Amino acid sequence: MLSRIRVRQASLGPSTRSIAEFVLENPRRVVGMSVTELAGETGASDGSVVNFCRQLGLTGFQQLKLSLAQDTVQPVQFIQEDLQRGDDTNTICRKMFHAGVQALRDTLSVVDADAIDLAVQTIRAADRIEIYGIGSSAPVAEDAQYRMLRIGIDARVVVDSHIQAISASRTGPNVAVLTISHSGATHETLSATRLAHEAGAKTIVITNFANSPIQAYADIKLYTMSRETRFRTEAMTSRIAQLCVIDTLIAALAMADYDRATEALRETFDVLSIKRF
Repeated sequence: MLSRIRVRQASLGPSTRSIAEFVLENPRRVVGMSVTELAGETGASDGSVVNFCRQLGLTGFQQLKLSLAQDTVQPVQFIQEDLQRGDDTNTICRKMFHAGVQALRDTLSVVDADAIDLAVQTIRAADRIEIYGIGSSAPVAEDAQYRMLRIGIDARVVVDSHIQAISASRTGPNVAVLTISHSGATHETLSATRLAHEAGAKTIVITNFANSPIQAYADIKLYTMSRETRFRTEAMTSRIAQLCVIDTLIAALAMADYDRATEALRETFDVLSIKRF
């Protein structure tokens, strides 16, 4: 990829040439950046970054990051960036658990209690709750729905991009939309969140990057932190951080309506108990 950029560099326009120069000088750094962050560093627009990627024959910025990562990191680091090929099982255990613990510590440092409170108020006031997630965020979205149902909050999870678009276009001021996107730059969830926002729904976004395109359509932002995203677009430890933010949100929702939540938990426990031996 770096060779391809060097070959094309002379034929690029002024704005895309500045992007090319930055990428060539900072390939490993670009792997961990969002579209918005790269645009800000180079004085270009998000559209110019996407156009630069397409001039290289790529589908978009995520493919550029993956191509740069392949040029600059060891293959084993796509599994987890601290791993080395010769690591034994004990070392793998230590590194993976440490990465998970670090992601939780980092996320705790950026958790905004006021944003959690606002998300609780928004969800409680809504007539309907829609939850969106694609790819590695889909299981987290499904877990969020399960936990809301357990405490008596009717929520619907949508992990199909076409249904997300339909669902989002039919929302309104009485609907709360919770979107889970690690990068904040996934086309499908960004588009659905934008449609919901434009329809007047209250949008809550759980994402790892403070400067990502999806934040433009988020009324409430809940951030996670996970460090291995320098080499991966779908972070392994991001799921741990996302689940902890979901757990925090669910606990806050339950405490805000304690009697109803505990009654719902009792009822659902009774229903589920017959499914156990």
